[in-house]
Amino acid sequence: MVELKYFERSDFQQLINWIDSPEFLLQWGGPNFCFPLTEEQLESYLIDANKENSNTLIYGVLHKETGKVIGHISLGKIDKKNKSARVGKVLVGDKKVRGKGIGQVMMKEILKVAFNELRLHRVSLGVFDFNASAIACYEKAGFVKEGLHRDSRKNGNEYWSLWEMSILENEWIEPKKG
Repeated sequence: MVELKYFERSDFQQLINWIDSPEFLLQWGGPNFCFPLTEEQLESYLIDANKENSNTLIYGVLHKETGKVIGHISLGKIDKKNKSARVGKVLVGDKKVRGKGIGQVMMKEILKVAFNELRLHRVSLGVFDFNASAIACYEKAGFVKEGLHRDSRKNGNEYWSLWEMSILENEWIEPKKG
């Protein structure tokens, strides 16, 4: 259904088009990006990524049937000593394919990279407490809520709380081929 391919400069404009508000950018990219998202910001994001021994892998999500990039995901903070990493920048960008389980498939693909290729022990992520569909997706993939970081991000005059979630190698069951 989907395949992860390294995120490249040719993918920049599409990602910029998907990020259509400051609130959406904060959810997707955290405090390291400013709205509007620019090619310069994405150049910086890619600078040390996707190289041998890099601690960040950034992917575009390719829909196999159409050949179109429909999403984005990253595996960052790769720590080979402690065998851990963090999933981030998860986005099903193509609105036509949202709500069809693509997020679930994306998570399974990134976990294959983490557990099968990199042989990690622990993968974590953060998700805002109001993002119920993402939380459900991550729980279906096997992630467990570890704790709530209350009022951890400021957005305008309000604060957003963030669930910390993780999955361990023995909790992950690789999806069956089918």
